[in-house]
Amino acid sequence: MTPEVVTLSNNPILYSVAMLAKILVAFTVTMLIVAYATWVERKVIGRMQTRMGPTMTGPKGLLQPIADGLKLFFKEDIIPAEASKFAFILAPMMLLGPSLIAVAVIPFGGDLVIGDYIVPLQITDLNIGVLYILAMAGLGVYGIVLAGVASNSKYSLLGGIRSTAQMVSYELAAGLSIIAVFMLSETLSMRGIVAAQMEPLWGIEALSFIPNWYIFSQPLAFALFVVGSMAEINRTPFDLPEAETELVSGFCTEYSSMKYALFFMAEYANMITVSAIATTLFLGGWSGIFWGPVNFLLKVFAFMFFFIWIRATFPRVRYDQLMFIGWKVLLPLSLANIVLTGFMVLLWQ
Repeated sequence: MTPEVVTLSNNPILYSVAMLAKILVAFTVTMLIVAYATWVERKVIGRMQTRMGPTMTGPKGLLQPIADGLKLFFKEDIIPAEASKFAFILAPMMLLGPSLIAVAVIPFGGDLVIGDYIVPLQITDLNIGVLYILAMAGLGVYGIVLAGVASNSKYSLLGGIRSTAQMVSYELAAGLSIIAVFMLSETLSMRGIVAAQMEPLWGIEALSFIPNWYIFSQPLAFALFVVGSMAEINRTPFDLPEAETELVSGFCTEYSSMKYALFFMAEYANMITVSAIATTLFLGGWSGIFWGPVNFLLKVFAFMFFFIWIRATFPRVRYDQLMFIGWKVLLPLSLANIVLTGFMVLLWQ
């Protein structure tokens, strides 16, 4: 019997069960990676700086994330007397929520055949999936700004304002850089972009053994997207909104307990999301020599290792340097890459 696509119209019960299962799997895997990304980062940076990293809690320190979570859960939760209480509590959730919701449109595998049905390994495939992700990324900054304003602290306020300017500057460059990908794939669907990268190089069947990933045809767009995304999610060397040498801890200075932990969970969740987007747009998504989800996770982990490596290598830039790079370097290069890609597409056609 030919497999049928599981849709709401032909079997709403199975569709609902499959959707719930995919949501649970995607959320559970993301949160597990978030928890142990802290352990990996401390271990990797420790090795790069000739230190051991966590060693005491569990074998090789593997239980350290659990110990840290329990410690933060039972710590005293302090809310400043002059803070806006409702907004102060809401801010961490507003920052973490969009980073988790963005995972919904990222395909982490091909199609899984179960009985007579085909289940796509993706929560939902929007025909404007990339625009959805950009919209969710834009919402995250509201949590940082709200935390800065609600804390009623000058350090927190400066951190929130910095994050706003930084997000506007670098989301422009990152968003413009991936327009070249749309021009080549002719779709805004994340699944469609992966499918376009599985086609033979230059449409020649004899070259089908060569990966047609957009990192090879759009290296400048890839570099611009990675740099812009690092700045947008406030990763070192672009972590100016929480620069401890200037702003104590920036927008989260007044936070403690689990509210403080939510900010760092959001940072690592954003790092996972950015890695997954870069994998999908430039590295062929789940395509590779292993099973689809395994290929996808290996590429995501490679990107996360790269982000950790950058943190251990480069010092924090000054704020004026940050703005100069965003507006005077990355933005013109993004626009130039769009024009160049347009000429390439016309010549190829």
